[in-house]
Amino acid sequence: MTKCRQVPLTGYVVRDGDQMEQRAALFYSEASRRRTVRTFSPRSVPRAFIEKCVLSAGMAPSGANMQPWHFTIVENAEMKQRIRDAAEKEERKFYNSRAPKAWLKALEPLGTDEHKP
Repeated sequence: MTKCRQVPLTGYVVRDGDQMEQRAALFYSEASRRRTVRTFSPRSVPRAFIEKCVLSAGMAPSGANMQPWHFTIVENAEMKQRIRDAAEKEERKFYNSRAPKAWLKALEPLGTDEHKP
């Protein structure tokens, strides 16, 4: 078996308990505001911002630190529609034949099903 070469982490900042508490609280505050949305802004997002987000997402930990992710940035409106159509087809299959009964029961109070504008 090939031995893995350990690469030291440089630039790590040690924070005291109060700083960690504040940073954790701020992160939780931001993350807890996130909601799924079905309406989207027509504003364009600068490509550099999207690329930085993809780079950040690609750093998520994975088994053997291999990061086997693949990301695609889609800008073409026709291609976006084709992707949406395919996703909606799969969602209909999920709700109508693949979803566990317990899942569907949990969604009942929310009125969530495959019908989304």
